[in-house]
Amino acid sequence: MDWQELTDLTRGQPFVVERVRLGSGVAIEGQFEPPQLARLSVEDQVFVAAFMRSHGSIKEMERIFGVSYPTIKSRLNRIAEQLDFVDADPAPPSADVLDRLRRGEIGVEEALVELGRSR
Repeated sequence: MDWQELTDLTRGQPFVVERVRLGSGVAIEGQFEPPQLARLSVEDQVFVAAFMRSHGSIKEMERIFGVSYPTIKSRLNRIAEQLDFVDADPAPPSADVLDRLRRGEIGVEEALVELGRSR
């Protein structure tokens, strides 16, 4: 069974994978959450795959799906709302903060704030 079949069977309901069998025959049991993209509907998975294949070109997506720019943007936004993203502004490593403090590039207060974010 592939992810699309599983997604169809669960009809968008959350699910947990409890057993995985490797090609070598070894089975692993436990509770595993499926990847975020596997939790999308089949249609949204196809849309994301097409977006990746078109290198993020909305113009190409308009051509492929035969819809307008606002429709593509709206669908991308709807899909994006379903996904967790990596922090776009991660805290710098502590050593970097301390080096900048030593060089006088930042003050003590700013260093404390940045170090507090890295916890």
